[in-house]
Amino acid sequence: MTLLNWLCLFSVSLLACRSASAPPQEPIRHGANAVRIPVGGNSWITTSSQGPATAAITKEGVKNWTAQADTLTTYVRLAKPGTLTLSAMLRVPTGTSRLRILVASQAKDVTVSGATPADQPLGQWSIAQAGYVAIRIVGVSKTGSTYAEITDIGIRGEPVDDSAAFVRSDEGNFFYWGRRGPSVHLRYPIPEGVEAEWFYNEITVPRGSDVIGSYYMANGFGEGYFGMQVNSATERRVLFSVWSPYQTDDPSSIPAEQRIRLDRKGANVTTNDFGNEGSGGQSYLRYNWVAGQTYQFLLRGHPVADGYTAYTAYFKAANESSWQLIASFRRPKTTTYLKSLYSFLENFIPETGNRTREVNFSNQWIRATDGTWHELTNAQFTADNTARKGYRMDYAGGSDGQRFFLRNCGFFSAYTLIGTSFSRSHQPKAPAIDINALP
Repeated sequence: MTLLNWLCLFSVSLLACRSASAPPQEPIRHGANAVRIPVGGNSWITTSSQGPATAAITKEGVKNWTAQADTLTTYVRLAKPGTLTLSAMLRVPTGTSRLRILVASQAKDVTVSGATPADQPLGQWSIAQAGYVAIRIVGVSKTGSTYAEITDIGIRGEPVDDSAAFVRSDEGNFFYWGRRGPSVHLRYPIPEGVEAEWFYNEITVPRGSDVIGSYYMANGFGEGYFGMQVNSATERRVLFSVWSPYQTDDPSSIPAEQRIRLDRKGANVTTNDFGNEGSGGQSYLRYNWVAGQTYQFLLRGHPVADGYTAYTAYFKAANESSWQLIASFRRPKTTTYLKSLYSFLENFIPETGNRTREVNFSNQWIRATDGTWHELTNAQFTADNTARKGYRMDYAGGSDGQRFFLRNCGFFSAYTLIGTSFSRSHQPKAPAIDINALP
Protein backbone atom coordinates (compact mmCIF):
# COMPACT_ATOMS: atom_id res chain seq x y z
CA MET A 1 0.00 0.00 0.00
CA THR A 2 1.53 3.27 -1.10
CA LEU A 3 1.69 6.39 1.04
CA LEU A 4 -0.16 8.19 -1.76
CA ASN A 5 -3.12 5.85 -1.40
CA TRP A 6 -3.25 6.38 2.38
CA LEU A 7 -3.02 10.13 2.01
CA CYS A 8 -5.89 9.98 -0.43
CA LEU A 9 -7.88 7.86 1.97
CA PHE A 10 -7.40 9.92 5.13
CA SER A 11 -6.55 13.47 4.11
CA VAL A 12 -9.80 14.02 2.29
CA SER A 13 -13.29 12.67 2.60
CA LEU A 14 -14.22 9.39 0.97
CA LEU A 15 -16.35 11.04 -1.67
CA ALA A 16 -13.62 13.47 -2.58
CA CYS A 17 -11.11 10.65 -2.82
CA ARG A 18 -13.37 8.64 -5.07
CA SER A 19 -14.15 11.54 -7.35
CA ALA A 20 -10.45 12.37 -7.65
CA SER A 21 -9.50 8.88 -8.82
CA ALA A 22 -9.12 8.34 -12.54
CA PRO A 23 -12.02 6.65 -14.35
CA PRO A 24 -11.35 3.27 -15.95
CA GLN A 25 -9.21 3.60 -19.07
CA GLU A 26 -10.55 2.72 -22.50
CA PRO A 27 -9.90 -0.91 -23.43
CA ILE A 28 -6.91 -1.63 -25.66
CA ARG A 29 -8.60 -2.80 -28.86
CA HIS A 30 -7.18 -5.10 -31.53
CA GLY A 31 -8.94 -6.33 -34.62
CA ALA A 32 -12.69 -6.76 -34.83
CA ASN A 33 -13.98 -5.64 -31.43
CA ALA A 34 -11.27 -7.61 -29.59
CA VAL A 35 -10.09 -6.45 -26.19
CA ARG A 36 -6.47 -7.30 -25.36
CA ILE A 37 -5.58 -8.60 -21.90
CA PRO A 38 -1.85 -8.16 -21.16
CA VAL A 39 -0.42 -11.37 -19.74
CA GLY A 40 2.19 -9.37 -17.77
CA GLY A 41 -0.41 -7.81 -15.46
CA ASN A 42 -3.17 -10.43 -15.32
CA SER A 43 -1.56 -13.87 -15.24
CA TRP A 44 0.11 -16.40 -12.96
CA ILE A 45 2.08 -19.60 -13.44
CA THR A 46 1.16 -22.66 -11.39
CA THR A 47 2.95 -25.98 -11.54
CA SER A 48 2.17 -29.61 -10.75
CA SER A 49 5.84 -30.42 -10.26
CA GLN A 50 7.56 -30.79 -6.90
CA GLY A 51 9.92 -27.88 -7.57
CA PRO A 52 9.35 -24.30 -8.74
CA ALA A 53 7.83 -23.49 -12.13
CA THR A 54 10.21 -22.98 -15.04
CA ALA A 55 7.97 -20.47 -16.83
CA ALA A 56 7.92 -16.89 -15.61
CA ILE A 57 5.56 -13.92 -15.92
CA THR A 58 7.39 -10.79 -17.10
CA LYS A 59 6.08 -7.41 -18.19
CA GLU A 60 6.35 -8.69 -21.77
CA GLY A 61 4.34 -11.83 -21.03
CA VAL A 62 5.18 -15.47 -20.32
CA LYS A 63 8.78 -16.52 -20.94
CA ASN A 64 10.86 -19.71 -20.65
CA TRP A 65 7.84 -22.01 -20.80
CA THR A 66 9.62 -25.35 -21.13
CA ALA A 67 7.91 -27.65 -18.58
CA GLN A 68 4.67 -29.49 -19.27
CA ALA A 69 3.85 -29.21 -15.55
CA ASP A 70 3.44 -25.42 -15.80
CA THR A 71 0.04 -23.83 -16.41
CA LEU A 72 -0.54 -20.23 -17.51
CA THR A 73 -3.74 -18.73 -16.07
CA THR A 74 -5.08 -15.31 -17.10
CA TYR A 75 -8.07 -13.71 -15.36
CA VAL A 76 -10.74 -11.29 -16.58
CA ARG A 77 -14.05 -10.24 -15.06
CA LEU A 78 -16.94 -10.17 -17.55
CA ALA A 79 -20.22 -8.37 -16.95
CA LYS A 80 -22.43 -10.59 -19.12
CA PRO A 81 -22.85 -14.24 -20.17
CA GLY A 82 -22.66 -15.40 -23.79
CA THR A 83 -20.24 -16.81 -26.35
CA LEU A 84 -16.61 -15.78 -25.75
CA THR A 85 -14.08 -15.92 -28.58
CA LEU A 86 -10.39 -16.09 -27.64
CA SER A 87 -7.09 -15.52 -29.39
CA ALA A 88 -3.51 -15.09 -28.22
CA MET A 89 -0.68 -12.88 -29.44
CA LEU A 90 2.16 -15.39 -29.38
CA ARG A 91 5.25 -16.81 -31.00
CA VAL A 92 6.82 -20.25 -30.93
CA PRO A 93 10.58 -19.66 -31.26
CA THR A 94 11.24 -23.08 -32.81
CA GLY A 95 9.09 -26.00 -33.91
CA THR A 96 5.39 -26.55 -33.33
CA SER A 97 3.44 -26.70 -30.05
CA ARG A 98 0.10 -28.11 -29.05
CA LEU A 99 -1.70 -26.14 -26.35
CA ARG A 100 -4.82 -26.98 -24.34
CA ILE A 101 -7.10 -24.08 -23.38
CA LEU A 102 -9.49 -24.60 -20.48
CA VAL A 103 -12.31 -22.10 -19.83
CA ALA A 104 -15.47 -22.69 -17.78
CA SER A 105 -14.80 -26.47 -17.56
CA GLN A 106 -14.50 -26.69 -21.35
CA ALA A 107 -11.20 -27.73 -22.97
CA LYS A 108 -9.98 -27.21 -26.54
CA ASP A 109 -6.64 -28.08 -28.13
CA VAL A 110 -4.89 -25.90 -30.71
CA THR A 111 -1.67 -26.26 -32.68
CA VAL A 112 0.51 -23.14 -32.90
CA SER A 113 3.77 -22.27 -34.61
CA GLY A 114 5.70 -19.35 -36.04
CA ALA A 115 8.70 -17.43 -34.73
CA THR A 116 7.09 -14.07 -35.55
CA PRO A 117 4.45 -12.80 -33.08
CA ALA A 118 0.96 -13.27 -34.47
CA ASP A 119 -2.59 -13.26 -33.13
CA GLN A 120 -3.60 -16.92 -33.26
CA PRO A 121 -7.19 -18.13 -32.69
CA LEU A 122 -7.88 -20.30 -29.66
CA GLY A 123 -11.60 -21.06 -30.05
CA GLN A 124 -14.99 -20.19 -28.59
CA TRP A 125 -16.50 -20.89 -25.17
CA SER A 126 -19.92 -20.52 -23.61
CA ILE A 127 -19.90 -18.31 -20.49
CA ALA A 128 -22.91 -19.07 -18.30
CA GLN A 129 -22.84 -16.08 -15.96
CA ALA A 130 -21.14 -12.77 -15.24
CA GLY A 131 -18.08 -12.73 -13.02
CA TYR A 132 -14.44 -13.72 -13.13
CA VAL A 133 -13.30 -16.12 -15.85
CA ALA A 134 -10.03 -18.06 -15.65
CA ILE A 135 -8.34 -18.72 -19.00
CA ARG A 136 -5.94 -21.63 -18.45
CA ILE A 137 -3.37 -22.69 -21.05
CA VAL A 138 -1.51 -25.98 -20.66
CA GLY A 139 1.33 -27.30 -22.80
CA VAL A 140 0.42 -30.68 -24.33
CA SER A 141 3.38 -31.30 -26.60
CA LYS A 142 6.17 -29.44 -28.43
CA THR A 143 8.87 -30.11 -30.96
CA GLY A 144 10.92 -27.06 -30.01
CA SER A 145 12.49 -25.91 -26.76
CA THR A 146 9.52 -23.89 -25.47
CA TYR A 147 5.76 -24.13 -25.79
CA ALA A 148 5.16 -20.46 -26.63
CA GLU A 149 5.83 -16.86 -25.66
CA ILE A 150 2.47 -15.14 -25.12
CA THR A 151 2.16 -11.37 -24.67
CA ASP A 152 -1.63 -10.93 -24.44
CA ILE A 153 -5.00 -12.67 -24.77
CA GLY A 154 -7.67 -11.33 -27.13
CA ILE A 155 -11.31 -11.57 -26.06
CA ARG A 156 -14.45 -10.69 -28.00
CA GLY A 157 -18.10 -11.67 -28.17
CA GLU A 158 -21.30 -11.10 -26.24
CA PRO A 159 -19.73 -11.04 -22.73
CA VAL A 160 -17.14 -8.40 -23.69
CA ASP A 161 -17.72 -4.69 -23.24
CA ASP A 162 -15.96 -1.71 -21.73
CA SER A 163 -16.80 -2.89 -18.20
CA ALA A 164 -14.52 -5.94 -18.50
CA ALA A 165 -12.22 -5.77 -15.46
CA PHE A 166 -8.49 -6.44 -15.81
CA VAL A 167 -5.21 -4.53 -15.58
CA ARG A 168 -5.24 -2.63 -18.85
CA SER A 169 -1.69 -1.31 -19.01
CA ASP A 170 1.56 -0.98 -17.06
CA GLU A 171 1.22 2.80 -16.78
CA GLY A 172 1.98 3.69 -13.17
CA ASN A 173 3.63 0.27 -12.67
CA PHE A 174 0.18 -1.34 -12.52
CA PHE A 175 1.34 -4.74 -13.73
CA TYR A 176 3.07 -4.93 -10.33
CA TRP A 177 0.23 -3.39 -8.32
CA GLY A 178 -2.43 -5.33 -10.22
CA ARG A 179 -0.76 -8.68 -9.62
CA ARG A 180 -0.48 -7.83 -5.92
CA GLY A 181 -4.24 -7.35 -5.94
CA PRO A 182 -6.57 -4.78 -4.36
CA SER A 183 -5.94 -3.58 -0.82
CA VAL A 184 -9.08 -3.12 1.28
CA HIS A 185 -9.77 -1.11 4.42
CA LEU A 186 -12.25 -0.57 7.24
CA ARG A 187 -12.41 2.96 8.61
CA TYR A 188 -13.76 3.37 12.15
CA PRO A 189 -15.44 6.73 12.90
CA ILE A 190 -14.46 8.29 16.24
CA PRO A 191 -17.41 9.66 18.25
CA GLU A 192 -17.70 13.42 17.96
CA GLY A 193 -15.94 15.32 20.72
CA VAL A 194 -13.84 12.36 21.87
CA GLU A 195 -10.03 12.58 21.94
CA ALA A 196 -8.79 9.02 21.45
CA GLU A 197 -5.56 8.26 23.29
CA TRP A 198 -5.76 4.45 23.08
CA PHE A 199 -7.05 2.15 20.31
CA TYR A 200 -7.79 -1.54 20.96
CA ASN A 201 -8.61 -4.14 18.28
CA GLU A 202 -8.63 -7.92 17.84
CA ILE A 203 -7.63 -9.99 14.80
CA THR A 204 -8.47 -13.55 13.83
CA VAL A 205 -7.17 -14.94 10.55
CA PRO A 206 -9.34 -17.92 9.52
CA ARG A 207 -7.56 -21.22 8.97
CA GLY A 208 -6.32 -21.41 5.39
CA SER A 209 -6.29 -17.64 4.96
CA ASP A 210 -2.72 -17.19 6.20
CA VAL A 211 -1.37 -16.82 2.66
CA ILE A 212 2.28 -15.80 2.17
CA GLY A 213 2.49 -12.09 1.43
CA SER A 214 -0.50 -11.08 3.56
CA TYR A 215 -0.52 -8.10 5.92
CA TYR A 216 -3.44 -8.07 8.35
CA MET A 217 -3.29 -4.54 9.76
CA ALA A 218 -5.31 -4.03 12.94
CA ASN A 219 -4.55 -0.56 14.30
CA GLY A 220 -4.03 2.03 11.61
CA PHE A 221 -3.91 5.76 12.35
CA GLY A 222 -3.15 8.93 10.44
CA GLU A 223 0.61 8.58 10.87
CA GLY A 224 1.24 4.82 10.77
CA TYR A 225 0.02 1.25 11.09
CA PHE A 226 0.27 -1.83 13.33
CA GLY A 227 -0.58 -5.45 12.46
CA MET A 228 0.80 -8.87 11.55
CA GLN A 229 2.21 -10.49 8.41
CA VAL A 230 3.06 -13.76 6.70
CA ASN A 231 6.53 -13.04 5.34
CA SER A 232 7.50 -16.53 4.12
CA ALA A 233 6.79 -20.21 4.69
CA THR A 234 8.96 -20.04 7.83
CA GLU A 235 8.59 -16.48 9.14
CA ARG A 236 5.76 -14.34 10.50
CA ARG A 237 5.95 -10.88 12.02
CA VAL A 238 4.13 -8.34 14.15
CA LEU A 239 4.89 -5.02 12.43
CA PHE A 240 4.55 -1.44 13.71
CA SER A 241 5.57 1.58 11.60
CA VAL A 242 5.30 5.36 11.84
CA TRP A 243 5.72 7.67 8.84
CA SER A 244 8.00 10.70 8.98
CA PRO A 245 6.29 14.05 8.29
CA TYR A 246 8.92 14.54 5.56
CA GLN A 247 7.46 13.01 2.41
CA THR A 248 10.00 10.86 0.58
CA ASP A 249 10.59 7.23 -0.40
CA ASP A 250 14.27 7.54 0.57
CA PRO A 251 14.74 7.45 4.37
CA SER A 252 18.35 8.68 4.07
CA SER A 253 17.10 12.01 2.68
CA ILE A 254 15.00 12.87 5.75
CA PRO A 255 16.40 15.90 7.63
CA ALA A 256 17.50 15.10 11.18
CA GLU A 257 14.78 17.27 12.73
CA GLN A 258 12.06 15.30 10.88
CA ARG A 259 13.24 11.78 11.62
CA ILE A 260 11.20 9.35 13.67
CA ARG A 261 12.83 8.83 17.08
CA LEU A 262 12.84 5.50 18.90
CA ASP A 263 12.03 5.86 22.60
CA ARG A 264 12.15 2.17 23.52
CA LYS A 265 11.44 -1.28 22.12
CA GLY A 266 10.43 -4.69 23.44
CA ALA A 267 12.49 -7.82 23.79
CA ASN A 268 13.57 -9.41 20.49
CA VAL A 269 12.10 -6.51 18.50
CA THR A 270 14.05 -5.24 15.47
CA THR A 271 13.91 -1.52 14.62
CA ASN A 272 15.10 0.29 11.50
CA ASP A 273 14.15 2.89 8.91
CA PHE A 274 11.88 2.00 6.01
CA GLY A 275 11.31 3.52 2.56
CA ASN A 276 9.72 2.98 -0.86
CA GLU A 277 6.16 3.60 0.40
CA GLY A 278 6.86 6.80 2.25
CA SER A 279 9.58 6.66 4.89
CA GLY A 280 9.86 6.54 8.64
CA GLY A 281 10.56 4.28 11.59
CA GLN A 282 9.75 0.59 11.57
CA SER A 283 9.73 -2.15 14.20
CA TYR A 284 8.89 -5.82 14.03
CA LEU A 285 8.79 -8.90 16.21
CA ARG A 286 9.31 -12.30 14.60
CA TYR A 287 6.38 -14.21 16.07
CA ASN A 288 4.79 -17.43 14.81
CA TRP A 289 1.15 -16.47 15.21
CA VAL A 290 -1.37 -19.17 14.26
CA ALA A 291 -4.39 -18.99 11.96
CA GLY A 292 -7.63 -19.57 13.84
CA GLN A 293 -6.39 -17.92 17.05
CA THR A 294 -7.27 -14.39 18.17
CA TYR A 295 -4.64 -11.71 18.82
CA GLN A 296 -5.00 -8.37 20.57
CA PHE A 297 -3.50 -5.05 19.49
CA LEU A 298 -3.25 -1.94 21.65
CA LEU A 299 -1.95 1.43 20.45
CA ARG A 300 -1.38 4.68 22.31
CA GLY A 301 -0.93 8.10 20.68
CA HIS A 302 -0.49 11.34 22.64
CA PRO A 303 1.37 14.66 22.39
CA VAL A 304 4.65 15.00 24.29
CA ALA A 305 7.26 17.74 24.66
CA ASP A 306 8.88 19.83 21.90
CA GLY A 307 6.20 19.34 19.24
CA TYR A 308 6.37 15.54 19.16
CA THR A 309 3.65 12.91 19.41
CA ALA A 310 4.52 9.53 20.94
CA TYR A 311 3.07 6.33 19.46
CA THR A 312 3.41 3.10 21.44
CA ALA A 313 2.29 -0.38 20.32
CA TYR A 314 1.50 -3.46 22.43
CA PHE A 315 0.57 -6.98 21.34
CA LYS A 316 -0.49 -10.32 22.83
CA ALA A 317 -2.40 -13.49 22.08
CA ALA A 318 -5.92 -13.47 23.53
CA ASN A 319 -5.11 -16.45 25.79
CA GLU A 320 -2.03 -14.76 27.29
CA SER A 321 -2.03 -12.48 30.33
CA SER A 322 0.92 -10.15 29.65
CA TRP A 323 1.24 -7.53 26.95
CA GLN A 324 4.39 -7.44 24.79
CA LEU A 325 5.82 -3.99 24.04
CA ILE A 326 6.65 -3.74 20.34
CA ALA A 327 8.05 -0.20 20.23
CA SER A 328 7.48 3.43 21.14
CA PHE A 329 8.32 6.09 18.54
CA ARG A 330 8.22 9.89 18.64
CA ARG A 331 7.06 11.74 15.52
CA PRO A 332 8.27 15.35 15.12
CA LYS A 333 6.15 18.29 14.02
CA THR A 334 3.07 16.46 15.26
CA THR A 335 0.76 17.37 18.12
CA THR A 336 -2.26 15.10 18.12
CA TYR A 337 -4.11 12.24 19.69
CA LEU A 338 -5.16 9.27 17.53
CA LYS A 339 -6.97 10.20 14.33
CA SER A 340 -8.25 8.40 11.21
CA LEU A 341 -8.51 4.93 12.75
CA TYR A 342 -8.68 2.02 10.32
CA SER A 343 -7.75 -1.58 9.57
CA PHE A 344 -6.64 -3.04 6.27
CA LEU A 345 -5.82 -6.24 4.40
CA GLU A 346 -3.20 -6.30 1.66
CA ASN A 347 -0.99 -8.68 -0.29
CA PHE A 348 2.60 -7.50 -0.77
CA ILE A 349 3.87 -10.37 -2.98
CA PRO A 350 2.61 -10.31 -6.61
CA GLU A 351 3.12 -14.07 -7.05
CA THR A 352 0.40 -14.78 -4.45
CA GLY A 353 -2.12 -12.25 -5.80
CA ASN A 354 -4.13 -15.15 -7.26
CA ARG A 355 -4.95 -16.56 -3.81
CA THR A 356 -7.84 -15.40 -1.65
CA ARG A 357 -7.17 -14.30 1.94
CA GLU A 358 -9.52 -13.11 4.68
CA VAL A 359 -9.31 -11.59 8.15
CA ASN A 360 -11.80 -10.87 10.95
CA PHE A 361 -11.67 -7.79 13.20
CA SER A 362 -13.62 -7.69 16.45
CA ASN A 363 -14.14 -5.80 19.69
CA GLN A 364 -12.88 -2.36 18.65
CA TRP A 365 -12.61 0.22 21.46
CA ILE A 366 -10.93 3.56 22.09
CA ARG A 367 -9.96 5.02 25.45
CA ALA A 368 -10.40 8.79 25.67
CA THR A 369 -8.06 11.22 27.39
CA ASP A 370 -10.41 11.31 30.39
CA GLY A 371 -10.02 7.54 30.88
CA THR A 372 -13.44 6.46 29.57
CA TRP A 373 -13.76 3.63 27.03
CA HIS A 374 -15.90 4.06 23.89
CA GLU A 375 -16.91 1.14 21.69
CA LEU A 376 -16.52 1.42 17.91
CA THR A 377 -19.35 -0.54 16.29
CA ASN A 378 -19.41 1.13 12.87
CA ALA A 379 -17.00 0.81 9.95
CA GLN A 380 -16.84 2.00 6.36
CA PHE A 381 -15.39 -0.17 3.58
CA THR A 382 -12.90 1.41 1.16
CA ALA A 383 -10.24 0.16 -1.25
CA ASP A 384 -7.07 1.30 -3.00
CA ASN A 385 -6.45 2.64 -6.49
CA THR A 386 -6.19 -0.83 -8.04
CA ALA A 387 -9.81 -1.38 -7.05
CA ARG A 388 -11.04 2.15 -7.76
CA LYS A 389 -9.69 2.03 -11.32
CA GLY A 390 -11.62 -1.18 -11.91
CA TYR A 391 -8.46 -3.20 -12.59
CA ARG A 392 -9.25 -5.77 -9.88
CA MET A 393 -12.73 -6.39 -8.44
CA ASP A 394 -11.98 -9.33 -6.15
CA TYR A 395 -12.50 -7.37 -2.96
CA ALA A 396 -15.06 -7.51 -0.17
CA GLY A 397 -15.74 -6.38 3.38
CA GLY A 398 -18.59 -6.29 5.81
CA SER A 399 -19.98 -7.59 9.08
CA ASP A 400 -21.38 -10.92 10.22
CA GLY A 401 -23.13 -9.13 13.08
CA GLN A 402 -20.50 -9.92 15.71
CA ARG A 403 -17.38 -8.75 13.89
CA PHE A 404 -16.12 -7.09 10.73
CA PHE A 405 -14.24 -8.87 7.94
CA LEU A 406 -12.10 -8.08 4.91
CA ARG A 407 -11.39 -10.33 1.91
CA ASN A 408 -9.27 -9.83 -1.20
CA CYS A 409 -7.46 -11.52 -4.11
CA GLY A 410 -8.14 -14.91 -5.67
CA PHE A 411 -10.62 -13.62 -8.29
CA PHE A 412 -13.90 -14.30 -6.50
CA SER A 413 -16.81 -12.66 -8.31
CA ALA A 414 -18.99 -11.16 -5.56
CA TYR A 415 -17.66 -7.77 -4.45
CA THR A 416 -18.60 -5.02 -1.98
CA LEU A 417 -19.40 -1.51 -3.15
CA ILE A 418 -16.67 0.91 -2.11
CA GLY A 419 -18.02 3.33 0.50
CA THR A 420 -20.51 0.89 2.05
CA SER A 421 -20.94 1.25 5.82
CA PHE A 422 -21.45 -1.64 8.24
CA SER A 423 -22.14 -2.14 11.93
CA ARG A 424 -21.66 -4.91 14.48
CA SER A 425 -23.39 -5.71 17.76
CA HIS A 426 -22.33 -4.12 21.06
CA GLN A 427 -20.11 -6.06 23.43
CA PRO A 428 -21.04 -6.30 27.14
CA LYS A 429 -17.92 -4.63 28.55
CA ALA A 430 -14.77 -2.72 27.70
CA PRO A 431 -11.33 -4.40 27.57
CA ALA A 432 -9.91 -5.20 31.00
CA ILE A 433 -6.51 -3.53 30.62
CA ASP A 434 -4.46 -2.12 33.47
CA ILE A 435 -2.98 0.82 31.55
CA ASN A 436 -0.59 1.67 34.39
CA ALA A 437 0.91 -1.82 34.42
CA LEU A 438 1.89 -1.85 30.73
CA PRO A 439 5.64 -2.13 30.01
